[in-house]
Amino acid sequence: MAQTIQRAIELIRRSAEHPLSLTEASEVLGVHKSTALRMLQTLEAARFVRKTGVGTYVFGSGLIELSELALGSMDLRQFASAHLRRLQRETGHTVHLAQLTGDEIIYIDKVDSPAFDAVKLPSRVGRAVSIYASAVGKVILAHLPREERDRLLSHVTFERYTDTTFADRASLELELIAVRERGWATDNGEHDAYVMCVAAPIKDTRGRVVAAVSITAIEVIATLPQLEARLPLLLDTAAAISAELGHTSAVTEASAG
Repeated sequence: MAQTIQRAIELIRRSAEHPLSLTEASEVLGVHKSTALRMLQTLEAARFVRKTGVGTYVFGSGLIELSELALGSMDLRQFASAHLRRLQRETGHTVHLAQLTGDEIIYIDKVDSPAFDAVKLPSRVGRAVSIYASAVGKVILAHLPREERDRLLSHVTFERYTDTTFADRASLELELIAVRERGWATDNGEHDAYVMCVAAPIKDTRGRVVAAVSITAIEVIATLPQLEARLPLLLDTAAAISAELGHTSAVTEASAG
């Protein structure tokens, strides 16, 4: 595995220096052309390299996009950090920060509750969460432009994880309308039956929803209505993080107009 990763890195590096032919890739790696081709095709699928019209491979946009996303996530985490930790102290529950990264909703920060539920929650920083069976996923989806939402959901295979999962596009769309109208989302055990969650959107300077913040607990610690009682604190936190990103109420009013 380590050797494969090293070879992939070498191919990406060479493609950044100059157009890379299949023959050169084979020689650089010391492998048969068929093996080099499979590796290049894998990198091409991830947009780490791009095949030109003359059959050579050049540096692709994938790594540039990942770099930009990583920088954006680092900035967001920096701006949000103190607010997330205060929210955890005020509510006593686990707090998550999630962001749309490529085609996935990714947890980019988490402040664990010292209570029993922290041990049982399956979430991890860097892990993708269900785009349709989570509060953070739904609150981000609900505020995306229709074309972007359609593109993301076109790749989704809906599964009924629990009795409360919105397991088809029609029921999900109705839920997203409700989320947009009230300005926050819930997860009533929709992926893991024992996990309850409420989430609110984070907006940037242009009024776009770029992330979500949530409060999460297992049901034996806090029911969904008990988490909903904490919504004022959650919404205040989302507004504070949004303000750190340059969002103002004037931007929201202009967007609505």
